[in-house]
Amino acid sequence: MNASYIVTLETENYRLRAENEELKSQLRDIIKEAVQEAIQPALDRIDTLEAIVTSQDEKLAALESIQETQAENQLIQLRLINDLRQATKKEAIPSETTQKTQDHITEIAHILGATETRLIERQVPRSALTRYRSEGLTFSELARVMGLTVDRIRQLSRIAATDQRFNICWHPRKKNTKIFKLRRWDAPGL
Repeated sequence: MNASYIVTLETENYRLRAENEELKSQLRDIIKEAVQEAIQPALDRIDTLEAIVTSQDEKLAALESIQETQAENQLIQLRLINDLRQATKKEAIPSETTQKTQDHITEIAHILGATETRLIERQVPRSALTRYRSEGLTFSELARVMGLTVDRIRQLSRIAATDQRFNICWHPRKKNTKIFKLRRWDAPGL
């Protein structure tokens, strides 16, 4: 009885162990499936996020490339603008100072000087000479003497303003009237 009881117990024990192993295996499978089901949405979300990150990286690389291209284009544009400005400055100077223009400006200097010389030769009073030196000749007076238009005298005045011989200023007594004077007349002691 003892031996058969022991064998029965051992058989029962073996069967329980096998059943226990079967249950453990089933439990592992159930847990594995439950965990897989629980983490699957997270895994799907991770895959989606990785795809978004990859897409964003591609867009960022494209934007950086565009930004570099734009920076290069802006630099080119600035250089072109600078070149155009320099070319315009170079072209503007010769176009304004043609030989004809230089001749007109020299003629204005001769007219102003000759008028002063005539007044000195006539021995006009010093006050009349001083008044002539302070008032010079108006644009319309110069235009009449030279046979040019007042507009042409205005054009010449812009160029003559940079000439050291002349002083282009407002008439001391007549409103809104500009005059040509020789700069040396403004020197003290004359």
